[in-house]
Amino acid sequence: MKTITLVFGAVYGMISVILGAFGAHALKKILAVERLESFETGVRYQMYAAFFLLIIGYILKFETSAEKWTSILMIAGTFLFSVSIYLLSMQDYMGMNLKFLGPITPLGGLMMILSWGMLIFYFAKNKI
Repeated sequence: MKTITLVFGAVYGMISVILGAFGAHALKKILAVERLESFETGVRYQMYAAFFLLIIGYILKFETSAEKWTSILMIAGTFLFSVSIYLLSMQDYMGMNLKFLGPITPLGGLMMILSWGMLIFYFAKNKI
């Protein structure tokens, strides 16, 4: 689980840099300002998650299910949160109605919040 966490942290970081550059250059010309801002929110939170995963990948030993779920919730939550935002931001450009993805974004966000909460609990329990 440690390796999976570190790999996802690195991949999420790399993808957020790529998508951030893509948004700043290519999408700036084709998306409305509010859609571009939403896209940038997805990128920003994906980078926060990348740092989170890299840090816990080094801190946690992944010996308990709670430690494993801290990682799983962040990995899955970030995917749901950021990817749904990316797709919703680009739906007009792609000519698709993706409004059904709207409820996915807060679900992903909730999973990310739970992951942060589990990390707080880990720190409090282990007095780090």
